[in-house]
Amino acid sequence: MEVKFFVPMIPPTCTQQEHQVRIHGGKPQFYEPTEVKAARSKLGDAVGPYRPPVPMNGAVRLMVKWCFPCGDSHDDGEYRITKPDTDNLQKMLKDVMTQNHFWKDDAQVASEICEKFWAKVPGLYIAAEEIET
Repeated sequence: MEVKFFVPMIPPTCTQQEHQVRIHGGKPQFYEPTEVKAARSKLGDAVGPYRPPVPMNGAVRLMVKWCFPCGDSHDDGEYRITKPDTDNLQKMLKDVMTQNHFWKDDAQVASEICEKFWAKVPGLYIAAEEIET
């Protein structure tokens, strides 16, 4: 099974690593700030329409190209070498794809290709496919 799609959007730059901690009753509690919840929701809305009819079962190769708006200071297709880090971007995306039943568990993602670019057409290109183990 294979799923490929491009979602035109301005990708969120807020990542899952931005959890906050508060002390309640002398114990720490972790919570998601409003910006993180909004980013998770934006990604969920973007990928939801492309979920496969059934979740992928075996090992999965995931390729994601994060295309951020280039404006006047960067060229179309130039690699983005500033924050957010690709691993932080991918974590939230894989969690959202798990919630949208692309696979049963994001631990199934055995192969990953992730790139960040500046682009005239911002968005996310995602390709997920089951691979032989």
